[in-house]
Amino acid sequence: MATDAWQQARNSAVALWRRVHPDRVPAIEAELGDVREELIAAREEGDVQAEGDLAADWQRRLRRLLRDDPSLAPELRRVLDEELTPLLATADQVSPASVQQTATASGHSRVYQAGGNQTIRGV
Repeated sequence: MATDAWQQARNSAVALWRRVHPDRVPAIEAELGDVREELIAAREEGDVQAEGDLAADWQRRLRRLLRDDPSLAPELRRVLDEELTPLLATADQVSPASVQQTATASGHSRVYQAGGNQTIRGV
């Protein structure tokens, strides 16, 4: 990620933590620096698994941040949509899918629909 884009992404992430856990901001700043170095190394080595692991780690951190302060959800969505996603290369941007489903069941039939993964137990 280019220096300006990285700095903007870093600032956005730190601002979120500052609202909920201001005491953790220095640690988050340091960890973001470490993650950037790890990400650069993973991309240079073509290590897609490491990139995915880094992304999953920060997704967990953001979920915990929201767990600690659910009112942060609109701000996190705004930061993701308006600040972070535009920094990604166009190929890396994921747009939300729109799913519309319609089903009709009659008699004793069942309908199972999913817009993603689905697990059915005890049927």
